[in-house]
Amino acid sequence: MHQSLVMDKNLLDLYSDYLLSSFGPTTATGLSTLLEGQVSHDQVTRFLSGDAYTSKTLWQQVKPMLRSVERDEGVLIFDDTIQAKPHTDKNELICWHFDHTQNRSVKGLNLLNCVYQIDDLTLPVAFELIRKPIIFSDPKTGQTKRKSEVTKNELLRSMLSTCQHNQIKYRYILADSWFSAKDNLTFIRHRLDKHFIVALKANRTVALSKEAKLQGRFTRIDALSWSEEVAQLGWIKGLDFPVLLHRQVFTNKDGSTGTLYLACSDLDRQALCIETIYQKRWKVECFHKTLQSEAALAKSPTKRVRIQSNHVFMALYAAFRMECLRIRHHMKHFALRAQLYRKAIRTAFDELQKLKTA
Repeated sequence: MHQSLVMDKNLLDLYSDYLLSSFGPTTATGLSTLLEGQVSHDQVTRFLSGDAYTSKTLWQQVKPMLRSVERDEGVLIFDDTIQAKPHTDKNELICWHFDHTQNRSVKGLNLLNCVYQIDDLTLPVAFELIRKPIIFSDPKTGQTKRKSEVTKNELLRSMLSTCQHNQIKYRYILADSWFSAKDNLTFIRHRLDKHFIVALKANRTVALSKEAKLQGRFTRIDALSWSEEVAQLGWIKGLDFPVLLHRQVFTNKDGSTGTLYLACSDLDRQALCIETIYQKRWKVECFHKTLQSEAALAKSPTKRVRIQSNHVFMALYAAFRMECLRIRHHMKHFALRAQLYRKAIRTAFDELQKLKTA
């Protein structure tokens, strides 16, 4: 039994190394060929199609590293990402998901991630794949569609409970407006006794005094008068506790102006501090970019659900290992991959010269 577990870890490291060093589709045959048959195609296939590798499996791999760096100043960041898979057959994983960044539905994988951020380190600590096993007929269009058994917000709260069970040290939970539902915020404050800093949609309504709350006098946050330097106390409709509200106005790369409405449950924070902490949320976007660009998230052509889901786990583990390499070598992710790419080209070039002179 012990030997089997060691072999699994060996395959896990081999497969994740394969993902980080590949620049095309990743398959069992590809890995076996790369290793010149030292690990067979069937071994890799059994590894990917056997046990389900879950968020718990990821935690077991990440835990030693996290324990060595975690502090009370850490933050948990939640966000989801959709990896388009337009040419793969539909199933409970590969199906249509609404992408709020594009404001349209996209066919692909929908992955909900929780990362731990402290100093310059970002570690994945929990994940869930959005599954839609229920098939139904849309009464309006007659089209066959799929839906989930649980909502993303329910999955988020379950992941938070797991992080609490795992005794992860952190001070704040960060999320964008798509995860700032009142049930989530109430759960964070009352069930976990933790604090949050989240974005709010412009149409959320708030009361600026306890009296106004009791009288039902709520105002849209985009209709309020704002101070750029001072956060104001308010009550979000549906919540029984006050928060600090702050509007952040920023300039985008194209010169346009953006507005961000933030809510912070920690009443001892200043406006600038709220902005600074929430900026850490961008780290999860960088993590998703690493998953897609450096860890081959979308590079598995398999059509089998178990292998698809296990490949996602492998990509997450590969991204974690890439982060460890970044810290060790003081290099950015893309620089590490660029170094591998240059080495690969050089090896191919040298091999070509040998063939020409043979």
